[in-house]
Amino acid sequence: MAMFKKFRDYLNHTLGGVLIHMLLAGGILFTLAILYFYVYLPSVTNHNETITVPNIEGMNYDRLEEFLGERNLRWEVSDSSYSDEYPPLTVLKQFPKAGSKVKVNRKIFVSLNRVNPPTVPIPNLVDRSVTNAEAVLRSNELKRGKIELTSGPFLNVVQAMKYEGRELKEGDRVPKGATIDLVVMDGGNATLEAPTFLGYTLDEAKVYILGMNLNLGRVIVVGDTTNAEPVVLKQKPLPSETIRVGDIVDLWVGKEGTVVPDDFNE
Repeated sequence: MAMFKKFRDYLNHTLGGVLIHMLLAGGILFTLAILYFYVYLPSVTNHNETITVPNIEGMNYDRLEEFLGERNLRWEVSDSSYSDEYPPLTVLKQFPKAGSKVKVNRKIFVSLNRVNPPTVPIPNLVDRSVTNAEAVLRSNELKRGKIELTSGPFLNVVQAMKYEGRELKEGDRVPKGATIDLVVMDGGNATLEAPTFLGYTLDEAKVYILGMNLNLGRVIVVGDTTNAEPVVLKQKPLPSETIRVGDIVDLWVGKEGTVVPDDFNE
């Protein structure tokens, strides 16, 4: 006991004892730091445990909770926008992107498609040519619909605009991406000869038809078109027949050289 008391007094009342205390305290702190950073912290932050972010773009929001929960991920809506290519409330964008490596329980931020599209004002198309009206519609993120002919002294000039049968005036708001029908003057019973579309690809024929202010009707595929770009094999009206602006043109397409039976889908 006397020796222990003497050693305790040495620790408490000498410079050497103070240094030993400091070394012991430093050793304890160092050990605790090692345990915290290399044992405790990794265990609560899933150190070195990563997950590959799945692709959820195009997925409906009501599936996200279960789908991401099964993969130990969370989600949150960051914003919304609109696309007519996807149903409402589907994921348009995600962050982090699909294929990214993230830690367990990471939150995935998503942009959802709006239920209702935003609206845009209708520009003034009256007294414009059809070609000019189409360009203006495209620049305003709208589409050209049907051409309805009406009597008038000017050929291919817009007299009125319609949306779902309702006549519009400049400034009326319609959904973004809406299809606008045009009431177009016929130039006073103006007629023309039907051009030939034979041998054109379908895309080329569409451009030609719209450029002449005609309307594309049925597109009938003849035979197998696998591994070949179909071309126009037959048309109705026939080339050189008399037609009017706004008339409908039906096309039969297939591999070049394919013969179309006379009664094929007439």
